[in-house]
Amino acid sequence: MLKINNLHAQVEDKAILKGIDLEVKAGEVHAIMGPNGAGKSTLSSVIAGKEEYEVTDGTVELDGEDISELAPEERAHTGVFLSFQYPVEIPGVTVTNFIKTAINESRKARGLEEMPAKDMLKKIREKSELLEIDRKFLSRSLNEGFSGGEKKRNEIFQMAMLEPKLAILDETDSGLDIDALRIVANGVNKLKSEDNAVVVITHYQRLLDYIVPDYVHVLHDGKIVKTGDASLALELEEKGYDWIKEEVNN
Repeated sequence: MLKINNLHAQVEDKAILKGIDLEVKAGEVHAIMGPNGAGKSTLSSVIAGKEEYEVTDGTVELDGEDISELAPEERAHTGVFLSFQYPVEIPGVTVTNFIKTAINESRKARGLEEMPAKDMLKKIREKSELLEIDRKFLSRSLNEGFSGGEKKRNEIFQMAMLEPKLAILDETDSGLDIDALRIVANGVNKLKSEDNAVVVITHYQRLLDYIVPDYVHVLHDGKIVKTGDASLALELEEKGYDWIKEEVNN
């Protein structure tokens, strides 16, 4: 599904990604871990097509097609979803209206007509129930006055509605208490299928207690330096990242 070949990227002439190779197949969950400044969020931003990052070498493919030259919205239409670490507030635009617009823009890009109102309402009802979202929540302005947990749950709701091929969760656990973490992780687990894939970017192992990855990759200085199964995250929790640095330097 996702194939990254020798990816190099920079921002303001500073090299951040220095040769990333990664393959994520349908039905898989991959976790990207690493210390601050390793390039984790840059990797998610480059996959999603954020324009402040310049790709200097390599390719990003989705389902065999190179998406490296596509704009962020075009990548979203092909099935890439990025959950932001710090979602923005949009006063005056309700959660429901935002998601209706997003879905219909995506359909329009694929040459489809707008989703009929009754089908849209049915889907909103089904997904909100799946994620245990109160109906009143859907009529609030997008992220305005939301707690950290509410913002993250709203992003998982958007993911549920858009049904992306590839979901990238960039530090979704940031600032969440244990109850909010459980709710968000439960939502992600309910949405996993053999037809989609999830990339989880996190500092900490605790999220991976709830979203169990098939593979864990450790990013250090812009490169993937170690790959393992879920037990690697436990090892990182116990030893920290210094031993990885020592291993790389040796």
